[in-house]
Amino acid sequence: MNQAARRIGRTLALVLPVVLVLSGTLAVTRVPWAAPTAESQVLTASSDTASTQAKARAPHEVLRDRLLGELQEKNPGVALTDLQVATNGRPSLAQHCAEIARALGRAAVAKYHSVKQAQAYARPVCDTAFASGVVQDH
Repeated sequence: MNQAARRIGRTLALVLPVVLVLSGTLAVTRVPWAAPTAESQVLTASSDTASTQAKARAPHEVLRDRLLGELQEKNPGVALTDLQVATNGRPSLAQHCAEIARALGRAAVAKYHSVKQAQAYARPVCDTAFASGVVQDH
């Protein structure tokens, strides 16, 4: 129990300051650093004044970014398994499978700084695209 309390305490010690800073930053809309003048401007994010609207990202780009994050947090094997599940569940993603698997291969080499260690996670998802991504960086 003592270890659990210590772990919770360390987590709070790391997370709480970040939460407080972010919540304080987001709560502040305008800080009067100088006396207000007619020339002072307040910048706000508004869809009425935005020059360009954010474009919706394609599903395969969202999947690629999610899997690259998963690869960093866990390992390439988990990301490759999830890629296979995603392409089986949504066949429209299959045309982008090799591209995503190559990106995962390159990211695995970057993570482990070793082609051999990255290659250890290779599996037959999207043919051999992961393996080709691994050797592209070599």
